[in-house]
Amino acid sequence: MSRTIEFIYFDLGNVLLYFSRQRQFQQMADVLGVSAEEIDQIVKEHDLMHRCETGKLSPEQTHAVFCDAAQTKCDFGALCHAGSNIFELNSSILPLITQLSRTGHRLGILSNTSESHWEYCLERYSLLRNCFEECILSYEVGTMKPEPAIYQAAVEAAGVPAENIFYTDDLSANIKGGIACGMDAVLYTDTASLADALRNRNAQIVI
Repeated sequence: MSRTIEFIYFDLGNVLLYFSRQRQFQQMADVLGVSAEEIDQIVKEHDLMHRCETGKLSPEQTHAVFCDAAQTKCDFGALCHAGSNIFELNSSILPLITQLSRTGHRLGILSNTSESHWEYCLERYSLLRNCFEECILSYEVGTMKPEPAIYQAAVEAAGVPAENIFYTDDLSANIKGGIACGMDAVLYTDTASLADALRNRNAQIVI
């Protein structure tokens, strides 16, 4: 059955922007004066990734947890920068996003992310500010993919039926979550394959 694409959601991490968790932990370790392995352990013991990406902890509270766990003190801004300066634009997807935007397609971001990471990326990548109409972020919604509530929030924000929303993500579990909520969801592997998938759905792209 042919679907009409009325809205397109993109994941942020490893779709629009690449990121390195290894770099994040090492940079934070350098600021705190501990090892990257200790940072990894603190994150796991305090469930920091989930708590930050669901908005349970503010950046200031997260800083306090790290300082307490590492039994040291460090500058808030320095630790925040170390934990966020880990992103790189996926240059291959930029022409596709630009063309979709210019041809009138409604675009959005649907991402598991923290407040500090989002603010960092929003400030540095104009693509995020200029091309996306809706940004459904886990720390704002209070729930993460692949939980149904975040997809439902995305559908409501788009204001169109779920079956007319196209969504791409680099994680299979998140794609399954989107499909379960009625979206037309496709795993992101590379930009050429994504462009083919969109073209097959009559999106107005020529690249």
